[in-house]
Amino acid sequence: MRIAVLQFAHETVTFLPNDTTLDDFTYPGSPASGEALLAHDPKSYMGGFVKVAREYDGVELVGIESPLWPKTGTGSGWITQDAYETLLGRMLAGLKEQGPFDGVYLSLHGAMGVRGVARPEADIARRVREVVGRKAFIVGTFDPHGNEDAEFLTQADMAFTVKYFPHYDSHLQGQRAARMLVRAIRGDYVPATVTVKVPIITPTVLQWTGASPWMDLVQRALVWEAREPDVYVNVFFGFPFADVPDVGLTFQVMTNGNPALAQKVADDMSSWAWRRRKDLLDTAKVHPIPEGVRLAKEAMARGETPVVLADHSDRSGYATWILKEVIGQDLSDVLIATIADAKVIDALKAEGVKVGDKFDREIGGLADESAGRPVRVTGTVIGAHEAHGTLWVSVAFGRGNVVLISRYLTQIVEPSELAGPAFDLAHFKAIAIKSRVHFRRGFDDSGFARTILLVEPVEPFLGTVRLDGLPYCNVDLKNFYPYGDVEFPQARPS
Repeated sequence: MRIAVLQFAHETVTFLPNDTTLDDFTYPGSPASGEALLAHDPKSYMGGFVKVAREYDGVELVGIESPLWPKTGTGSGWITQDAYETLLGRMLAGLKEQGPFDGVYLSLHGAMGVRGVARPEADIARRVREVVGRKAFIVGTFDPHGNEDAEFLTQADMAFTVKYFPHYDSHLQGQRAARMLVRAIRGDYVPATVTVKVPIITPTVLQWTGASPWMDLVQRALVWEAREPDVYVNVFFGFPFADVPDVGLTFQVMTNGNPALAQKVADDMSSWAWRRRKDLLDTAKVHPIPEGVRLAKEAMARGETPVVLADHSDRSGYATWILKEVIGQDLSDVLIATIADAKVIDALKAEGVKVGDKFDREIGGLADESAGRPVRVTGTVIGAHEAHGTLWVSVAFGRGNVVLISRYLTQIVEPSELAGPAFDLAHFKAIAIKSRVHFRRGFDDSGFARTILLVEPVEPFLGTVRLDGLPYCNVDLKNFYPYGDVEFPQARPS
């Protein structure tokens, strides 16, 4: 049994001005093939898939040359056609050269945005199908922030989506994909799928599955999977910061040759979501940044520390709004991690920056209007080190404050990521980060933070919960709750 393994994934913020290019996907280690691809991330979909697939006798995994995540992370816009066609072309060439295959595993995301390609993941599946033929089985794994509809499953046979946000179960979905792909190839599982889109669009910061109602939505899917053997339920929360036609909430249900059961479960899930649509939008308090910083200062005065200020809206990494308010409101003992500024990083590297150097320059801002204006920081360099292929610089300023400057948007999800020789994390009474929900993994679920404040700029910029401030071209918000007078007639009454 020969199974081809490929990856092509990105969460594309199409409203950002900087396109994601071929160069962004090209760096030491990427593209990867063979064992380098199969072993690159044991905790990911790929790691789970490889682990379980290799538990079966007679299974040969072939790692086809594939790009890993771009250097920009999620801080870049449309993938260029050149990047997409070049990388996908190499993948397809590898499939042709190393075939034939009984099955194909696609490690995807679901929120990829490509210039000129409306549904990239479905397009990838279609073009893979053209190479491997109709007899081979194709399975994909997805992030719950995927923007998907029925198109992918018209070309692929199966899909498995992460349930939780933060994404604790990526490897488990990879394991499922391996197990079910082997069963399908052996003839033990005949996928019957139903896809239902529900006209609800939600900002990602509201989609935390650690509390109701999103926790209840996931639990409903898990209950169906427990009640009925061989039933799998995918919940795509959707990613509203991609201007693509298949945006919004989606359910996919898969059964073993039982389309009627798949329809029953899909109807139940979609009806549940429609009944709870108001609740799905009313899940978290988001403060304007000036107010959030003031509340943080008050919490610090009361000793309710450490405080986490989470700017969920910063999609470029360059936003300076919190830094500006920390200086303006004269806060002390605050760590800001991070502010991205590639030009500053390049300049500091060229100057041979070292610990003890004086620092006096503007940082951040200007990436787009949502990033704000550059802010001047005057202080002392207390850390300068290379990691992940780039320079990181820590600057102490004001009354015990530190700002960490990075090249790209950096989402801190664990306190341990901030440990190092530059500073002692225990010194800080507040930590300001750029994250929507993933930070809860290390700062909330762990009990680390005593106070958590979600914040965003006053203006309805890119990344905020006010989606009607975005210049959509491919999406009409009036077709989605809560922005239009929308009906969902197939919803069953409670």
